[in-house]
Amino acid sequence: MKFRVERDVLADAVAWTARALPVRPSAPVLAGLLIEAGSFEDDGEGLRLSTFDYETSARATLNAEVSEEGRALVSGRLLADICRSLPNKPVDVDIDGAKVTLVCGSARFSLQTMPVEDYPTLPTMPEARGTVPSGVFSQAVAQAVTAAGRDDMLPVLTGVRIELDGGSIAMLATDRFRLSQRELGWDPSAPDIDAAALVPAKVLADTAKALTGGSEIRIALSSASGGGAGEGIIGFEGSAGGGVRRTTTRLLDGEFPKVRSLFPSEHLTVARVDRAALVDSVKRVSLVAERNTAVQLAFSEGVLTLDAGSGEEAMASESIEANVTGEDITTGFNPAYLLDGLTALEAPVVELAFTQASKPVVLSGVDSLDGEADVAFRYLLMPRRLLS
Repeated sequence: MKFRVERDVLADAVAWTARALPVRPSAPVLAGLLIEAGSFEDDGEGLRLSTFDYETSARATLNAEVSEEGRALVSGRLLADICRSLPNKPVDVDIDGAKVTLVCGSARFSLQTMPVEDYPTLPTMPEARGTVPSGVFSQAVAQAVTAAGRDDMLPVLTGVRIELDGGSIAMLATDRFRLSQRELGWDPSAPDIDAAALVPAKVLADTAKALTGGSEIRIALSSASGGGAGEGIIGFEGSAGGGVRRTTTRLLDGEFPKVRSLFPSEHLTVARVDRAALVDSVKRVSLVAERNTAVQLAFSEGVLTLDAGSGEEAMASESIEANVTGEDITTGFNPAYLLDGLTALEAPVVELAFTQASKPVVLSGVDSLDGEADVAFRYLLMPRRLLS
């Protein structure tokens, strides 16, 4: 194996591929990054970089001057560190026995290879189902994963349910204390598509963030019926650095809870507040909130008053302007969860819709105090019991 490649192109592709490497690989070869140089049926001539841990795979193709075809497996994290530190000059890579030599300008590195024959075969990319603009997808995923659980004892709740229905995609996530729902349009390969997948939230977030280099992302999903290639797998593909980036991940098992009905159809109290002002106020007031205690929110005509702390310890109180419609209401929320929802919203004004103090609040973004609420992203948050 022998090839020459531009430093920036190589460094970017190696960093992208290595991000999927497991922190604690179950076998030494799974810490490796597979380098293949040559001509490929699906990807043309050049380089192909791959990582796989039996759950998530990543593959990047890139242009290179290949003088000798071949393949080698080297430490992925070490290669990423080396490529990041190289000077801005062409990189020459050559395999010499059990070592890979990398030369860039006057810098020269020699890396020990790993047994490439022990490396697992990457899963087949499942059937392409449609495309979505990469920027829109990245923003939507960042909002949806806000409510995903982090408790591995409840693996179903660590995922995001992706529902493909005609020309729309819905993403749902919940950790039992909050719920996010994000809807967006896309270009499906079939107008009558109806499919769903439960995708690990962390993998989905990393993938959406990493595939913003191209204009669109292709979503591939195994069919619901058994026997198809890539069964139980979702794949994402985009372009970057003159090549193609692909990632696949195994879907989570289990039944995602039916959560759509938790969004109430009517509200008795609706408040609209400047989002940035509310974020700053919650951050300040929550400084005195003890662990696992709520920040109190009291809505009355024209004002929202935030309180935290207790008489025995530090206390804080702050009032900000609010456009309140309906009955006065006093409730409380976990300040970290409240801030997560407020931060995920990108509109200048936040609408907080209540049925009653003991029921969840629904947060959505609004362009102005008297504008229409944007329901493409909704964040539902359960209240916390207030200290008496």
